[in-house]
Amino acid sequence: MIKFIILSGTILLCIYLTEQVYFLQPEYINKINSKTITWQAGQNFHPDTPLEYFKRLLGSRGVGGPKKNEPVKSHDPKYSSCHHIPKEFDARKKWKQCKSIGTIRDQGNCGSCWALSTTSAFSDRLCIATNYEFNEMLSAEELAFCCKNCGLGCYGGFPITAWKHFRWHGIVTGGAYNSSEGCQPYQIAPCLHDEPPEIEGSCKSHSVEENHSCRRECYGDTKLDYKEDHRYTKDFYFLDPKTIQKDVLTYGPIEASFHVYDDFLSYKKGVYIKSENATYLGGHAVKLIGWGVENDVPYWLLLNSWNTNWGDNGSFKIRRGTNECGIDNATTAGVPLVDEYLYEKTL
Repeated sequence: MIKFIILSGTILLCIYLTEQVYFLQPEYINKINSKTITWQAGQNFHPDTPLEYFKRLLGSRGVGGPKKNEPVKSHDPKYSSCHHIPKEFDARKKWKQCKSIGTIRDQGNCGSCWALSTTSAFSDRLCIATNYEFNEMLSAEELAFCCKNCGLGCYGGFPITAWKHFRWHGIVTGGAYNSSEGCQPYQIAPCLHDEPPEIEGSCKSHSVEENHSCRRECYGDTKLDYKEDHRYTKDFYFLDPKTIQKDVLTYGPIEASFHVYDDFLSYKKGVYIKSENATYLGGHAVKLIGWGVENDVPYWLLLNSWNTNWGDNGSFKIRRGTNECGIDNATTAGVPLVDEYLYEKTL
């Protein structure tokens, strides 16, 4: 009986350890590449990275799309200027002067993807709406830890509620970790995903980030006034899949949430389509900046928040038009409120 218990415990332990790392092993990555046609996999994370680490990164609770009574935008008078939808589009090329559009962020050991993706898209849209007068980042730090209705900070949140927060409460400026840019820079250190735990700066050498206290003051650029530094949107909405392209062409990048499966973690290039037997891990939020067609496969172009070492220099493509991993039905945005800001700039 004792031998049976020990044997059973050993088997369960082996199964658990296998579950932790099997999808990061070279054999599994090679298996992906032997079956996929539209994309290629490679090592983005150290093979010993535990399963729980990835679950912490996946913090979007908005993958299911709009719930009852949540706003869905299907038309806009300004869409009339979109006479032609280009076959390929990249917001980084369209609005080159906006430095936030191409910035690859790093959420660190925190499930704050929902906060980084929405503040990043809002930053881009505000830059575009002000004709580049506003050209900095908005604070994911303030959103993640001060918007209590949005979610649980590092433990996930709702992108649509973030845009709603921008509408009613606004958000201050805030640059990257270890910078003094803006009112409230990001306070979670980036980490190296593909290094073993003994290497300084590796993700496994960093402790799991606990939620920060909400600070209602500027600690980055202390010359800024906290209350006056807030920027707002005039609305918030989910997008009808048919109007995603028109909204991006009119106002700029948007947030997009989708289901993440274990094969996605090893994405390197090409148009991602979920592998047949891939295992579901959680919901993730990223920034959608464009689209195109590659080898006859339509795709969305997106920026992730796992630093530039992941994927295609921090970006990836996913199949468009088939609701791949739920992404076509789970995009959110808001239109910046710029009149007051422009008025202040002319004084």
